Amino acid sequence: MPEALRLALTTLTVARVRSAQVTRHTAGRAMELAPLVGLMLGLAGSAVLITGRVLQDEHLPSLLPPVLAVGALALLTRGLHLDGLADLADGLGSYKDPEGARRVMKAPDVGPFGVVTLVLVLLIQVAALQSCVLAGRGTASLLLAVATGRLAITAACARTPAAADQGLGAMVARTVRRGVPSIWIALLAGGFGAYAIVDPDTSGTDSLRVMRTVLAVLLALAVCRLLRDHAVRRLGGLTGDVLGALSEVATTVALVVLSVGGHHT
Repeated sequence: MPEALRLALTTLTVARVRSAQVTRHTAGRAMELAPLVGLMLGLAGSAVLITGRVLQDEHLPSLLPPVLAVGALALLTRGLHLDGLADLADGLGSYKDPEGARRVMKAPDVGPFGVVTLVLVLLIQVAALQSCVLAGRGTASLLLAVATGRLAITAACARTPAAADQGLGAMVARTVRRGVPSIWIALLAGGFGAYAIVDPDTSGTDSLRVMRTVLAVLLALAVCRLLRDHAVRRLGGLTGDVLGALSEVATTVALVVLSVGGHHT
């Protein structure tokens, strides 16, 4: 297994396949593979979603499969991205200077801003995924959303400076080659857009399916760009918590867009 893929799996999942040697070059190639890892995670989450729906009967709540799928993704990532989201919410909500905000984010506890943010994001993810399921595009939507979440990490590592001299942010900041995020955008939007056209179980016209797919990727990355710029201004640069937060926000926005319109009856 290539060193970059080993590092990507170790950094972004529960897997422990990292080699002993880690350089900024390897870290950059690992972050370029983040969307691929997202597709792997999406496949695992989709398997849980499908299994839950197969085992479901009228005595089980309809939200159970989406809840299990979202929970499985949290387990497969050790909850690190959710932890980063909570830490960033606490840091930004503290209204402290960059150094003070980073201290808040490093604290082991989760503050009120973090708790509220986590609850809202998880509720939105579950509700949006359930809407996608009812529209006949649950697994494809989950795959695309999770991959887009990891693409937000790739994009952030292309040009964003690090907030400190140590930590994950320092290791991966400005390591991704500039053209790589655009390639991944084309692959995800084009590939899933084509699938949306040929999938007979997906509701809506061909143009609506493609437009929804492309918009999900682009809008998720646009929202994350705004969040990233704000975090850089408040924190002084990129941190590991910012990367985790961007992943969760992009996943959530993509799911919301994909959940809109075209429900089966």
